[in-house]
Amino acid sequence: MKAFFTTSKIILAITLLSNAVKAQDSLNFSPPLKAPIVYAIEAKDNIVVDGRLSEESWKVAPVISDFFKLQPRQGGAYRYKTFVKIVYDKKNLYFGVFCKDTAGKKGVRVQDYRRDFTPDNDVFMIQLDPQNLKRFCVSFQATPLGTQGDMQVFDDQLQDVNWDALWKVKTTVSDSGYCAEFAIPFKSLRYVKHGNDSVSWNLTFSRIARRDNEQTVFPAIPQTYSPYRMSYGAELKGLQLPPPSTNIRVQPYSLYQYSQSTDADNITTHSSTLKFGGEAKWAVNPHAVLDLTLNTDFAQAEVDQAVNNLTRFNVLFPEKRQFFLEDQGVFAGASIEGLKPFFSRSIGLSNTQFNAKPVPIDAGLRFTDRTKDRTFASLYVHQEGTSEQGAADFGVLRYLKNYGKENNIGVMFTDRVDEADPRKGFNAKNNSTLTVDGLVRPSNTLSIQYLTSVSNNNSPDSLGFASYFKIKYFDNKFFFYYQNEFISQKYNPAMGFIFQNNVIYHQTVEFISLRPKNKKWSWIREAEIGFDVNYYQNASDFKFQQSDLYIYPIYIVLNNGGVVQYAIRPNWQNINFDFSLLGVKLAQRNYSYTVHELTYQSDQSKKFSFLGDFNFGQYYNGSMQSTALGMRYAPSPMIAVSANYTLQKFEDFGLDKVNLRTSLYNAQLRAALNPQVQVSAYYQYNSFGKLGQWNARASWEFAPLSFIYLVYNENNFKDTPVKNQSMIAKISFLKQF
Repeated sequence: MKAFFTTSKIILAITLLSNAVKAQDSLNFSPPLKAPIVYAIEAKDNIVVDGRLSEESWKVAPVISDFFKLQPRQGGAYRYKTFVKIVYDKKNLYFGVFCKDTAGKKGVRVQDYRRDFTPDNDVFMIQLDPQNLKRFCVSFQATPLGTQGDMQVFDDQLQDVNWDALWKVKTTVSDSGYCAEFAIPFKSLRYVKHGNDSVSWNLTFSRIARRDNEQTVFPAIPQTYSPYRMSYGAELKGLQLPPPSTNIRVQPYSLYQYSQSTDADNITTHSSTLKFGGEAKWAVNPHAVLDLTLNTDFAQAEVDQAVNNLTRFNVLFPEKRQFFLEDQGVFAGASIEGLKPFFSRSIGLSNTQFNAKPVPIDAGLRFTDRTKDRTFASLYVHQEGTSEQGAADFGVLRYLKNYGKENNIGVMFTDRVDEADPRKGFNAKNNSTLTVDGLVRPSNTLSIQYLTSVSNNNSPDSLGFASYFKIKYFDNKFFFYYQNEFISQKYNPAMGFIFQNNVIYHQTVEFISLRPKNKKWSWIREAEIGFDVNYYQNASDFKFQQSDLYIYPIYIVLNNGGVVQYAIRPNWQNINFDFSLLGVKLAQRNYSYTVHELTYQSDQSKKFSFLGDFNFGQYYNGSMQSTALGMRYAPSPMIAVSANYTLQKFEDFGLDKVNLRTSLYNAQLRAALNPQVQVSAYYQYNSFGKLGQWNARASWEFAPLSFIYLVYNENNFKDTPVKNQSMIAKISFLKQF
């Protein structure tokens, strides 16, 4: 208890300090009453997309150059000037960009040639809201080397980075900076055309000059938000749009797979498969899209990264399959980590956990209709049966109503039907959920999110209940949120994910952010002081389960993007059930212990970067040390090597006072000739399960979003003959009509 009262004093001091900071000028200005206006001109000559901006139309187009500094400190003078021009013709919308940098080619920071790259690169970004929703945008991004990235963003909150559009960009790098020429087909954008009048679109621009971690935006947006906050956008005028045309994309594929498996008795079996299938996308109108998938295949998806679970909770492994990733933010609970009434990993996989076996999908259909006032979405997938489970039908219906400036309320229904198969002994089962959720933003800095869900296994006594509530306040200097999750014992979303049954989870997070202005501290971009409080109790009788504090008196973001942190984590655990960690059984009693954490992360944009995380202290009835090390070496964007190693040591741990040591490591090699031809090889090994995994992949984008893949996968268990191997060759071709 003494530790608890000491911690309470620390929290009180931090809270008082944070309230003092909160009272200061937050610099969180509101969107302007009248948005800035920019103009596009019609091209008078043929635009050749070569990254040079040499055509006459570029010379006469108006220049946009009054950017606003977002990072590292809001407002004032900035180092890296940017100039943008906008031109269009009957087919494309063009953006000509010059990003000034006196370091020229030597100043370029680009990690590799991967599409949908990380922020640790030099990037120029264009955000378009062609329907003037003010709550949604599509973003087109490019590095100085012409690597492409694109995404959809909803309410500056949910990012769909796996949305891919057909467009192109070419870049050139000179001694004075780099030039980028974007060509975005009107076919790849969804908009409404009103007669022959000139229209107005909503847009923002942003540039990251990674060497100095400087980010600028147009028009001005507060540092608290991102360039995807479209309520601050400018008006794009001057466009004479072509009528929205038929927009159909088809992407058939052909795949050959050879597999070889060796069991514990050292018996090897072989199999080969030839598959055909594909996907189609039809933009029914400017706001509605229909997606179809047949004989769905995810051979090129990346493997799950192994972890050792040291908690009583289920681990959430992310979705990595393209068809399910697109538009996933539309569905209720998408942004909630521990409570998802719908989670797409429940489809086409035997379970949602690590290394789940694929289950064949016959067909799937998704329909999304989004306007300024509402969103309607539906999904249907039929999954084949296997020797372990019967065939299943999955259905989701979603309706979301927007109201006010940035508020919404929605309802979602899911239904899973497992079909009967008497020959295999499978009985019919049915599971459904009904969810109501919403978002309220009383102001730019305050938001409230809520969700209520019930589940039913097709019998009156199987009703389960879950809820979520979160209130968040944030500005440039202060951040606070409180969230609550309630999951009853019987709540069972067979199409979703929950971190635990019979639990009420409370979490409070609060920190202050300081950005020193004194030149003596210019190497510090931001310093944070804060804490998290986590408290869990039974939903059935409200009895205590566990709690922990995460206090970080030192959290410093360096001006180069590096991070230095020290944190202390007091823990209180009530183990009143049979419980084992890493195969070690724990006695049923109350535990209290404290863990310390030291973290250092170097500048991740440099050719060599490093990450180190060290945890030490008590652990239940024993002690623990955990060391995580990571490095990345990328002498050029054409090649990169990365490796990670985690060592966990436990002493006098568990009922039998055992000493335990586990290690988990992985390594990856990436190589590329250019953004179209890339090779990667990934290996990971977990000493606890003695499981090793290989995943190697070569890809050639021979036409826009059309690929040839060669994939090798292997799972093997040390000291046993058990090994599963597969070789896959796949070709997919995308055609847009």
